[in-house]
Amino acid sequence: MFTQYSDVLNWIHGRLKFGIKPGLKRMEWLLAELGHPEKNIPTIHVAGTNGKGSTISYMLHMLVEGKYKVGSFTSPYIETFNERISVNGQPISDQEMIELANEVKPYVEKIEKTELGGPTEFEIITTMMFLYFGKYNKPDFLLLETGLGGRLDSTNIIEPILSVITTIGYDHMNILGETIAEIAAEKAGIIKPRVPVMTAVENEEAKTVISEVAKTMQSEIYFLGKELNIIPKQLYQLGEMFTLQTSYSTYKNLVISMRGEHQIKNAALAVSVIDYMIKMDKLKLSEDQLRKGLKGATWKGRFELVNNNPEVIIDGAHNKEGIESLLETLTRHYPDRSIHILFSALKDKDYAQMIERLSTIAASMHFTTFDFPRAATAFELYSACQLKEKSYSESWQQMMDQLITEYRDQKEDLVVITGSLYFISHIREYCRKRNEENEEKVRE
Repeated sequence: MFTQYSDVLNWIHGRLKFGIKPGLKRMEWLLAELGHPEKNIPTIHVAGTNGKGSTISYMLHMLVEGKYKVGSFTSPYIETFNERISVNGQPISDQEMIELANEVKPYVEKIEKTELGGPTEFEIITTMMFLYFGKYNKPDFLLLETGLGGRLDSTNIIEPILSVITTIGYDHMNILGETIAEIAAEKAGIIKPRVPVMTAVENEEAKTVISEVAKTMQSEIYFLGKELNIIPKQLYQLGEMFTLQTSYSTYKNLVISMRGEHQIKNAALAVSVIDYMIKMDKLKLSEDQLRKGLKGATWKGRFELVNNNPEVIIDGAHNKEGIESLLETLTRHYPDRSIHILFSALKDKDYAQMIERLSTIAASMHFTTFDFPRAATAFELYSACQLKEKSYSESWQQMMDQLITEYRDQKEDLVVITGSLYFISHIREYCRKRNEENEEKVRE
C-alpha cells in the first residue's frame, strides 16, 4: 500500500527493467480485471513520428475554449511525471497518483504470476490513465497519444471516435521497421473499422500504406494537402498565419503562437479534426472560440524561449525530422543571427546525422550529457562533430552557465539547446529557477 508519492514514482520507474514489450495481451488482461474502464471514453487517438504533442495541444486549447472537459495522455513529461495524465492541461494530483497506483498494483502482481509476465512502465501508467478517465473523472473528450508506433502500442486498446496520424519518419527503427512502408504500417495500426482518420503524412509510400489500411477498414480518410489544404501562409509577429480549407469550411488568417512551418501543419490538422467533429454534431464550438484556443496553444519544450539575455531557445528535436523542422524554423525566424547550439542525445539515436545537419547553420556547437541510462557522453557527441568551433563538458550545468555568461548582452547571438526531450526537461527547469532567482534579486 503506497502512502508516499515518491514511492509510487519509484515503483513505476522500477518497471523500466522490463524494457519495451510491444503487444496488447497484458493491457487486455489488466483492463479486463479492472472492469474495462477504457470503454465509452470519447477518444481521439493520435500517432505519428513527430508533432503528436503539439497537435494535441492545439485540439486541447480549442476544446477548453469551448468549455469542454478534456483529458490528455502524452509523453514524455517535461516538468512533472503527473503531466502525462492531465485534465484541461493541468496534471492530476500526487494523491490521485497514489490512489491509482494502489488500485492497479494488486493486478500487476497478479499478472506477473501468469505466462504473460510483468507489465512495463508504459503499460502501468497507461492502465492508470484509463482507470482515471474511465472510472473517476470522465472527460468530454480524451486526447490519447501513442507511446511507440501504433499497432502494438499499449494505447491501441480503445475504439476511438477519430484517428489522427501526424507525420511518419525514421525513428525507433529497431522496433518499428527499417523502411517508411513498415513504419507507416505500424502507425496505421491505430485505424479502426469505420472510424475516420486524418493525417499530415507527406511521404508517398507512407500515404499509400495508410490509404490501403483505411480502405480495408472502410474508414474515411482525409489528407493534408488533398482534402485539407493550407492556402497562403506567412510569418505573423512572433508566430505564424495561414488559411485552411477543409472539406466543409474555409478558415481565413488563422494565427498560432508556436513557430515553424511544421507547426502550421500540426495546427491545420488539429483544426481539421475540430471542424469535422463540429460538422458531425459531436461538439459545438464557435469560430471565435476555435481561433482563440488555437492562438493560445503552447507546448513545453518546443521552440520555447526560456531566457532573454541572451536569448535561449529550447527545442526537443530528438530525431532527423525534428532537426529538419528546427532548422527551417531558425532560418525562417532568425535569418541574421549567429546561432550557438548546445546538444545532447541518447546513444540509440542517429546523433551523428543530427549533428551534421545542425552544423550547417551553427556558428559554434557545444556538447554535454545528462543523468539518464541511455545518454551519450559529451565526448562521444563532440567527436562526431566536424565543425571547427566546438566544445564539450560532461556537466550540462557548467556548459549552460558558460554559454549564458559568454553571450550575455550580445544581441546578434542566439543560443539554441536541442536534442533529447529528457535533456530539455533538465534545461527548462534550470532556466526557470535561474529566472526566479534573478527576479528575487531585482525585488530586493
